[in-house]
Parts: sequence; C-alpha cells; structure tokens
Amino acid sequence: MTIFETSSQLIESTVGKMSDNLTSMVLATSVFTLTLGYLSKLVFKQYQSSEKDAKYPPYIPSSIPFLGHAIAFGKSPIEFLENAYEKYGPVFSFTMVGKTFTYLLGSDAAALMFNSKNEDLNAEDVYSRLTTPVFGKGVAYDVPNPIFLEQKKMLKTGLNIAHFKQHVQIIEEETREYFNRWGDSGERNLFEALSELIILTASRCLHGKEIRSMLDEKVAQLYADLDGGFTHAAWLLPGWLPLPSFRKRDQAHREIKNIFYKVIQKRREATEKDDDILQTLIDATYKDGRPLTDDEIAGMLIGLLLAGQHTSSTTSAWLGFFLARDKAVQDRCYAEQKAVCGDDLPALHYDQLKDLNMLDRCLKETLRLRPPIMTMMRMAKSPQKVAGYTIPAGHQVCVSPTVNHRLQDTWTERLDFKPDRYLNENPAAGEKFAYVPFGAGRHRCIGENFAYAQIKTIWSVMLRLYEFDLVDGYFPTVNYTTMIHTPNNPVIRYKRRKH
Repeated sequence: MTIFETSSQLIESTVGKMSDNLTSMVLATSVFTLTLGYLSKLVFKQYQSSEKDAKYPPYIPSSIPFLGHAIAFGKSPIEFLENAYEKYGPVFSFTMVGKTFTYLLGSDAAALMFNSKNEDLNAEDVYSRLTTPVFGKGVAYDVPNPIFLEQKKMLKTGLNIAHFKQHVQIIEEETREYFNRWGDSGERNLFEALSELIILTASRCLHGKEIRSMLDEKVAQLYADLDGGFTHAAWLLPGWLPLPSFRKRDQAHREIKNIFYKVIQKRREATEKDDDILQTLIDATYKDGRPLTDDEIAGMLIGLLLAGQHTSSTTSAWLGFFLARDKAVQDRCYAEQKAVCGDDLPALHYDQLKDLNMLDRCLKETLRLRPPIMTMMRMAKSPQKVAGYTIPAGHQVCVSPTVNHRLQDTWTERLDFKPDRYLNENPAAGEKFAYVPFGAGRHRCIGENFAYAQIKTIWSVMLRLYEFDLVDGYFPTVNYTTMIHTPNNPVIRYKRRKH
C-alpha cells in the first residue's frame, strides 16, 4: 500500500477542511508531536549512507525535515522509484513523514520480502492501524501472526473450487441484472459501476444469501463509509481524532457488525446448513478446539469483502479501458466467448473459464501494467541482509509490483499492452518475482483464484452484451492520490451488440 504518497497534501487539505477549532488543535498537536519525535531520532540515531557505513543501502538525502521525499514521491511515485533505481540500484532508502523506507526493486532484491518470516519482516506493525478499525479487533493484523495464519487457512478452506462452480452462475446472474439498467448505448463511469457490481457479487458469494438480501442503498452506504477507513489519514493520524471520516467509519463498523450478528445467530439456529463461507466460518475451530466467536466471524467477513473489493474493481475497470483502446484484442475476446462456450452464448460454467485464454492473458497484462497496489510493506524487526547491504531494524521494507512489472531489463516493450507475451513460458526473462500482482511465496493473496473467477465471469458477460470504446480517444491517467491506483475520469462508451 502507498500510505505516504500525498502526505503533505493530506495535512494541508485536512487542516483546511476543519471547521472545529478543537479538532484543528488536536491535529496540529499530533503533527507537532510526530515532528518532535522525528527530530529526536535525528539527534540520537541519525541514519547515514557515507562510505564508512557502506553496509547500509544507499540513502537518498533530503533537505526537508520530517516530510523528506513525501512531496516528490506523492506527485509521481513511479517516476521517483524508477529514477532511484537507475541511480542507486535495486536497494535504496529514503525518508518520508519521519520514517525510513527501503525499497527492494527487481526480482532478486524482492526475494527478501517474499521469502521472509513474519518475525523478521513484520506486517502487523505496518497495517494494523489501518485494518483494525475497519475489520475490528481479534482478526487479521490485530492478532499474533500464528492466529492470523489460522484465520487465513479457515477462509482459504471456503475459497475452493466447489464454491467457485456455484459462484460463476451467481456472478453471471448479478452482472446481467446490473447491466439491464444501462440500456442499449451511452457513456458511463466504468469504475463506479464495477465497484458497485464487485460488492454485489462478492457479498452474494462470500457472505451468503442472507447478507446479500440486505444489501440495499443504506447498507451500501455503510460499506462505503467503512471503506473510507482505508485512507492516508487513517495511517498517518491517531485513530481517536474526531475526523468526520473516522466517525463515519466507526459508526458503520458497529452497524454492519450488528447486521452480521443477527445473520450469524439465525444461521446457527437453522436446521439446514448452506454450503458457503459463512457456514465454513461458523463450523471452523482453531487448533486448540476453540470455535470462532460471532465477533471474529463478522470481522473476517468484512475483511474478506473489503480486502478484495478495491483490487478487483480497479483491475476490472482498467481491463475495460485496455480492451476499449485495442479493438482488435476486444474482438478476439468476444470471438473466444463463442468458440469456447458456443455460438448462442449459453450460460457460463466454471470449467469454461480456464479455456478463455485470451481473456486470461488480457487480465494478466492488465495486472502487470496497473497492479492495484503499488507498494507492499513490512517492518524490519531485525537487521536484514540483501544484495550486499544490511537493512537496519525499524526500516519500512517495501516492494513495488508496479515498478517490478515494468523494469526495462526484465520486460520487452514494457509499457505496451501485449497480452500475447503470456504465450511464452516465462515472459519476465525467467525472473521469479518480476510479476507479483498478488504477492508471492508465503505472502501470496488467498483471494487470487476468486478474483480471477469473478473478473473473468463479469467481463465475459460484459463482452457478450456490449462493444466498448474510448470517449473521444481518452485513456485514463492514474490517480496516485489514493491508496489503490484508480483511473482518473473513468468514463467509457458502450453499445449493445447485435448478435
């Protein structure tokens, strides 16, 4: 996650929007306290990159106290990292908002993170203040890593092929019903539409029919308010500050949990059991035999939905714009639907998704060029050795899928949308960690297979229904001010197909 990309803008805009003097004073005090802490660190333990400290990664100096390179990084993070890679090599450090970040660029350097153990490179220290207010206590990064691994295993048990076979039919039905509102032609905000659809389909598949049936406009707004907890402010500022987004987040968390509690209790009392993830969690136990509490189940359901909602909706939208820009590729994807499923385009089946090779390659190339998460981070709990350097404890250790996916010494035609590059056995010059949109190794995302099934099913239906074009040739730029890199002004033109 790119927590600090717009830290200077965040402070300025947050203070500018404050009408409550008390809140402004608290915010100013927080920033002042952080600044004092940073300056104290400089006095007692200054990080240096001179020749005598050659064992440390090269350090990019900055003349701006506390903020460091936050402004330059926030304006153009990819350019900043690529320039640093060219100048300093695959491992380098710099300061932002009082913290030192060490980036590992390229496959060899990234191996440190993807092969690491949590006690060496820790995730909770980075993400817990973001996820705990949204998911709740007792789940995800709010628990010791062994407990979190048990919880992930429970969720993974429910994300299986048997469920996916049911999900494809559900997703197709939801998608067709959603696009009935669009009519025969027009222009729409593709990202907004797919964000709504991803929530609807994910809730039905991952939460169960009871919770999906409650997903009206009011509950959708609760999800949006809860989702508003994933902001730069939530990472940078204390959670007790009375910011409007924090209050909305906390209120939404309570209300959604209350909804889930009622559904969970009703399901526990039911004589017949549905075969879904909700039931999987109700029946699950930890290694010591303890079952999950209602609060843990509710928190895991929230996490399961929101953790994937950002990435899938962003990826789905970018895929649409790449297909709209390259009409020849779009036509091949549509022809593939008929070739695999039949000329009359009957209902999709899960087993057919694996044969939609062209669509699969387009999705992979979209994830290469526009991975939704620009930076994956861990906290170094102990000194870490990589590429001849020693990363000190306390550094935020980072890998950028976006940069790894476009390094010129790894990828040919690196900035071009070329789905057929995946016809080769390994398009990334044989490098193991050159392509990591879902992470890798022990840190690989457990929702990857569901995401592929969901996105391929949605776009199969969309390709059958419509032809897509760019509006006056406009291809969206990347919005780097959000933690998930969404498209700017994502309006697309569509026209119903004549079969």
